[in-house]
Amino acid sequence: MRFDILSIFPEMFVPLMNYGIIGQAVKRGQIKISVVNIRDFGEGPHLMTDDRPFGGGDGMIMKPGPIFRALESIPRVKGDRKVILLTPQGQPFNQSIARSLTKLKQIVLVCGRYEGVDERVRSRYVDMELSVGDYILTGGELAGMIIVEVVSRLIPGILGGARSNIEESFENYFLEYPQFTRPRVFQGEGVPSVLLSGDHERVRLWRRTQSIKRTLERRPDLLEKAHLSEKDRSILEELKKQGKLSALSNWESGPDKNASH
Repeated sequence: MRFDILSIFPEMFVPLMNYGIIGQAVKRGQIKISVVNIRDFGEGPHLMTDDRPFGGGDGMIMKPGPIFRALESIPRVKGDRKVILLTPQGQPFNQSIARSLTKLKQIVLVCGRYEGVDERVRSRYVDMELSVGDYILTGGELAGMIIVEVVSRLIPGILGGARSNIEESFENYFLEYPQFTRPRVFQGEGVPSVLLSGDHERVRLWRRTQSIKRTLERRPDLLEKAHLSEKDRSILEELKKQGKLSALSNWESGPDKNASH
């Protein structure tokens, strides 16, 4: 997969391309990241990329011309491509969207700055708008890094373990179960005995139970989208009987709601 990123601060992406899982994937040639400096396509002797808004108001707006020319400079690869504008007005980014983006061959990320980009960029050149949360960032660069990392992790071969992605939080709308490593006892607190038992089925059931319990306690909204098996429902009923759940959210709204066999 190829990521092309448009930014007026391309140096912000240097650590992303050189360190950690993404850096290793770049070195192995599993992904390609190219950052285009929008300022190289600016206007006038000072290579301006922004100007005052028509109609008045505070702040500056990114001009359409430099962004258009930056987009035109990007080589197209064979296969599906999307131009994505990073904006707080966009669709909330989540794991499901990330997985759908892995089907593309090329993702072009436009990082806005200041008070945003000229509306004609949005209407003429953008295929999709994404937001990484209900808060305001100074620019789209951090959001772009998030999208590159989340999508890249889902590409086969990027992570070491075949099940690494499957068992992480937000996959299948469940939070991940608690994890432990050595030492067995730390500051008086031990590792749950089931994890030391060597019984793989007991471990699997414990992890699934903890995953469901943690999701209900911390993000019950996720279960409205989850596909619950009959075993999952029996786990929920058992947790309820044990009085370990303060609320069971909307999953109880019907016996067949979200059922999966």
